[in-house]
Amino acid sequence: MKTAQVYKDKIIVKDSNDIKLDGRKGAIVKVLGCGLCGSDIVKFKHNIVHDGAVLGHEIVAEISEINSETSFKLGDKIVTSHHIPCGTCKYCKHGNVSMCEHFKKTNIFPGGFSERVFVSEEHLKNVAYLVPNNITNEEISFYEPLGCCIRAIKRCNLSEGDSALVVGLGSIGLLMSEGLRALGYKVYGCDLIPERIELAKSMGIEAFNSRNLDEFEQIIKSKTENFGVDSVFMTSGADKAIDVALKAVRQGGKILVFSSTPLSNGYPNNEIYYKELTVLGSYSPSPSDLRDSYNLLISGKVNVKNLTTVYPLDKIQQAFDDTISNKIFKAYIKIN
Repeated sequence: MKTAQVYKDKIIVKDSNDIKLDGRKGAIVKVLGCGLCGSDIVKFKHNIVHDGAVLGHEIVAEISEINSETSFKLGDKIVTSHHIPCGTCKYCKHGNVSMCEHFKKTNIFPGGFSERVFVSEEHLKNVAYLVPNNITNEEISFYEPLGCCIRAIKRCNLSEGDSALVVGLGSIGLLMSEGLRALGYKVYGCDLIPERIELAKSMGIEAFNSRNLDEFEQIIKSKTENFGVDSVFMTSGADKAIDVALKAVRQGGKILVFSSTPLSNGYPNNEIYYKELTVLGSYSPSPSDLRDSYNLLISGKVNVKNLTTVYPLDKIQQAFDDTISNKIFKAYIKIN
């Protein structure tokens, strides 16, 4: 079978040994396609994974071999996530499921950018769903990243009628905006790239250019009775995005960190102290967040139409390059 493997500073499509169930519980699935996640880009750019690693986890697939106590069967088209928490450790009991050691160890094998993948029985029981006919493969591939966004929104614990600003309107920023809006909150967005701002506006999101910070602050104040927004969701990986957040958030408000920054700059201690700000992070979703994501997608309450650019597996390097250079919003690798 073909897999796309990291090799030095490239992604190379190679022939690999086929995989079989060999008596294991779970399923072998034929991967129809896999979304390219920002975490895949980070791992590739910063050499976090070893040569030969197969990235990708946002898979849509068809079951080709199965040994399972679930109701899934041969030929079913499914979507699944890649990590499952244990539900019993200290982290899980405190709601920090993505810190769970079991969560970190579980994964699909060898990775989503592969013609075939092993999905364990645990995955089938906890994080896999049938794909209905009313949604495309490209749209349902947002299942796991939207789950991450839903997780972040829940962690922010907003009140009814609260306002939110999404800083950074790439694919995750747009997805976060859609999730916030679907859950009933007032959403604003900002970016520095005009095309992203225009796309957000076309989706019904009030979006602004934040290059001039003082001007941007006045816009946000004018929209929020001079308070500032109740919460800021940081989906931009730029260090200067921190300044944007601090200009926009109201006193006593919340900043949800959903991205890393190159210089690892922090939030000023005195800003947090004197304004009584809450700064918190969110990483990966729990099974319940994924269930909510699935329901929002198949019901059409979250719109992800026309956000993806499709690449065949043999053009996966181009998909990485185009994503890194901001030529596209979201890449989807069609595999079978």
